[in-house]
Amino acid sequence: MKVVVIGSHLCPDTLFALNQLKGKNIEVDFQNLSASFPALRAFLNARESEAVYAPVKAANGIGIPFFELEDGTKTFDLNVVLGKA
Repeated sequence: MKVVVIGSHLCPDTLFALNQLKGKNIEVDFQNLSASFPALRAFLNARESEAVYAPVKAANGIGIPFFELEDGTKTFDLNVVLGKA
């Protein structure tokens, strides 16, 4: 399984998720929004266009890490990702 992770190397939750995914031998495409303008653009696009971000934005949250699975699942819940591995 491959998962796209949009997050930041400055975010403890993102780092935890990346370590968990690596431990399960899940292929990760890490989009580090703190180190790359294309990754930041991908994050902003997801944040503005994905319905899953509505409650995050309403709570003034950032919404990382964000996971997108090969099957189209989009979530903030690492357990959902690990459950499909």
